Amino acid sequence: MEEIRVFCPATIANISCGFDVLGVALDAVGDEMVVRKTKTPGIKITKIIGQNLPLETKKNVAGVAALALLDKSDYTGGFEIEIYKNIKPGSGIGSSAASSTGAVWAINELLGKPFSNLELVQFSMEGERLASGTAHADNVAPALYGGFTLVRSYEPLDIVKINTPKELYATVIHPQIEIKTADSRKILKTNITLQNGIKQWGNVGGLIAGLFTEDYDLIGRSLEDHIVEPIRSILIPGFNEIKTNSIEAGALGCGISGSGPSIFALSKGEATALKVAQAMKNTYQKIGIDYDVHTSKINPIGIKKI
Repeated sequence: MEEIRVFCPATIANISCGFDVLGVALDAVGDEMVVRKTKTPGIKITKIIGQNLPLETKKNVAGVAALALLDKSDYTGGFEIEIYKNIKPGSGIGSSAASSTGAVWAINELLGKPFSNLELVQFSMEGERLASGTAHADNVAPALYGGFTLVRSYEPLDIVKINTPKELYATVIHPQIEIKTADSRKILKTNITLQNGIKQWGNVGGLIAGLFTEDYDLIGRSLEDHIVEPIRSILIPGFNEIKTNSIEAGALGCGISGSGPSIFALSKGEATALKVAQAMKNTYQKIGIDYDVHTSKINPIGIKKI
């Protein structure tokens, strides 16, 4: 192949209790990218449609991630990248991760798959470093692996794919405000109490157990965040109302998607997920905030050729 077009999914990171270690890929929303081989060495971003983002390679997360891959490759040519952005930057559903992973996955395909998914995560994390100041993997891992993923360790990097229950759906509402990941990290505390740590570890274990056993009640009980949500939720208008109304509509649980401002809910079955979407819409209509809403199956494979 000389050229490839790919779908790069949106992702939910943290999933309430798993700050920087848990994530899941969505099926209904994502970016598209076209990547082609060139004889000229290096990476050139030729087009960005949908959002006002830099074309300069070293200022664009896709360019930085692609350069990280090329640095480890013996390929002597280069690549051109076109980006069609459907995920708004600062939305909290993995905009930078979609660009970073889409670039490296597509290049890897064009080169005959010399790199593993784990290596592609490492390259993609360099794009996340540019976007947020921290090379985290909780968005890029599910984008590349699909489904739910756990970052068991960062040093050394160790990614575990988690089972996805068949009837699990996600609903995400994005209020039309922007919260930059770098800014939302600055307000977090660097120390936690032992009591909160114990609660959080229990919920992480409970969530993973619930996903593997397809115990929806256990999944719901485990979607609690005692560390990050109490702080970050202050930045999101109407967060508590959205959470209360979503659970009353039948959601298993509800929390902040990534660094926000998007709010996610997980539900058993599409019908419930759609009811949750309507409850979310009603809440923001009363408050008077513009929004986007996505209801989605969990994406089991991540990035794919289209």
